[in-house]
Amino acid sequence: MRRYETIFIINPDLTEDDRVSLLNRFKEIIPQQEGVLIQEDLWGVRKLAYEIKKKPRGFYARFDYCGTGKVVDELERFSRIDDRVMKYLTMQLDPEADVEKILAEIAAAQAAAAEQTSSAPETQATSTVATETPVAEAVAPEAAPEAAPEAAAETAPVAPETEDTETTPEK
Repeated sequence: MRRYETIFIINPDLTEDDRVSLLNRFKEIIPQQEGVLIQEDLWGVRKLAYEIKKKPRGFYARFDYCGTGKVVDELERFSRIDDRVMKYLTMQLDPEADVEKILAEIAAAQAAAAEQTSSAPETQATSTVATETPVAEAVAPEAAPEAAPEAAAETAPVAPETEDTETTPEK
């Protein structure tokens, strides 16, 4: 199988129900033509670089899928027929894609993301401890005011000393 990516620009004036039904139709076409939908990415309404069908904005949607040429042909045929689709572009990402491997990578990435969100409360608990310690450190600079000017002098940038000599051009 090959891996493809198709980006659709949909009429932004559609109602949410019409947009969802159109996107569901795209999702139905892929398995009907023996393909596998890997990822659906909805970018939302964006400003177009130039007007398309007298519209300055469009709703962007990206589908990442694996399949044969039949899937691409059917998606593009449907996009040409349906007036709700303003533009579309299909690109081949990988000529020899392994669907099982791609789905396993996505599942692993989702599991890692879920693990990070579950560990978020633990990091919040450690951050409250970290906010308590600066209070003790805030007293320390007041106790040693003499050390502050020396530290500032050590870290201040020093301009290089250069001699102001006139240079005469050599003849």
